[in-house]
Amino acid sequence: MRRGRVLVVGDVVTDILAVHGAAIAVGSDTPAQISLTAGGSAANTAAWLATVDVGVDLVSVVGADASGEQRLAELAAAGVGTGTVRRAPDAATGSIIVLVGGGERSFLCDRGANLLLASSDVDAAVAAGPVRHVHVSGYTLLDPQSRAAGGRALAVASEIGVTSSVDAASAAPLRAAPGFLEWVRGADLLLANLDEARSLLPSVAPADGDTLARELTGAVDRVVVKLAADGAVWAQSGAVVARAPARPAVVVDPTGAGDAFAAGLLAAWLGGADPLDALREGTRLGALAVARLGARP
Repeated sequence: MRRGRVLVVGDVVTDILAVHGAAIAVGSDTPAQISLTAGGSAANTAAWLATVDVGVDLVSVVGADASGEQRLAELAAAGVGTGTVRRAPDAATGSIIVLVGGGERSFLCDRGANLLLASSDVDAAVAAGPVRHVHVSGYTLLDPQSRAAGGRALAVASEIGVTSSVDAASAAPLRAAPGFLEWVRGADLLLANLDEARSLLPSVAPADGDTLARELTGAVDRVVVKLAADGAVWAQSGAVVARAPARPAVVVDPTGAGDAFAAGLLAAWLGGADPLDALREGTRLGALAVARLGARP
């Protein structure tokens, strides 16, 4: 196994989690269970990687506020390296309102200090010690203010001769970012759920997981499309090479399930597993994630 850390590049936030049993009564009151939890797609993936004994550092920005201090303490306690997270004195740590109901989750996002992530943050993290893989949260690329940092992370992976991966992140922003596939072209692995894959290739029909995964390999050689209860497929060089069913789970909160899946899959793949076993490890951690409140292990 190659020595060095996995660098996870992207966001860390405070999740304000509201789990509601009934449909939201617009303009009125809806009972909900509300809690503050740690979140951010990149930070979640980093935390899940640490649970499976992968050395991992997060490259991100938080505010010089109590929220940022608490998020960093939680990550450090989970085993994530936080020396590569910059504290910005004039910005607030990002926060997201997460509405969970009916097996779905919707986000109201304030990216806060995450918008300040810069190419220099990536370069400083790489200079801090050996790197074996770079994983980029798509949110970093989707926002124009942090896009250069995401692009630099993928470029530096190529420069130093290590593999890279990208999580497509979110369907709605992808529909407004037609250049996304060009930004990630040349990465080693792309992960997307079915809605995200459809947003990336809106003209492809039939828009099923197998077809979309095969078509996406025109931009990134290895593509994993997550199909929720139907598991996941792995395509490579234009062909589907593996598929795995979902693990049985009682869904409590789907927030962060994709981040956990990414961590399981990456840990297995970087450890030498074949695509099928990597998918199986992804679905294993994904099932653990949906069975609990919050996005972290």
